[in-house]
Amino acid sequence: MVRVSSDTTGAEDAQTPAGPDDAPARGASGHRLFWWVLGIAAFIVLIDQASKWWAEAELSDGTTIPVIGDLIRFVLVYNPGAAFSIGTEYTWIFAILAAAGAIAVVWFAWRVGSVGWTIALGLILGGAITHLGDRLFREPGFGRGHVVDFIGYGNWFIGNVADIAIFAGAVMILVLTFMGIAPKGGRLRDED
Repeated sequence: MVRVSSDTTGAEDAQTPAGPDDAPARGASGHRLFWWVLGIAAFIVLIDQASKWWAEAELSDGTTIPVIGDLIRFVLVYNPGAAFSIGTEYTWIFAILAAAGAIAVVWFAWRVGSVGWTIALGLILGGAITHLGDRLFREPGFGRGHVVDFIGYGNWFIGNVADIAIFAGAVMILVLTFMGIAPKGGRLRDED
């Protein structure tokens, strides 16, 4: 942040680095964006859990609904592991990782001053929270719950809305980073 100041002699404006008194304005903006992160996360949790409720109601009898032929289809599975059902015997570890991830995103989001980063972090936080909720509160028990997956992508994998949100948020962060957009807003400085 740069403060423009002028002296009383009529000299041209000089740019000086912002002082500590400018921090509250930036912080207040960042804190307002923090509430947007939480709002986006809450929206993702609602959409994800509603879609899982629908999937369990409509697909629990083994029904498969083709959306785009065999490329995209709705089919219900319960995933005790991570992506691609990796680590199915370590469900409780994934619950701990989801909780740690959500806490880290909240801590980081408190300092964000960029709208793009706000959206990305909201998507990731929502996905992490809803996966944590599945791990904690779904069968077979606390900390060992299985994630409800129902969006089949060919023969590659089956996911859910939270997975889409996490993926979209991660892609946004990569794009923002490559574009040089800083989490606190503005552009990242060149290292030249």
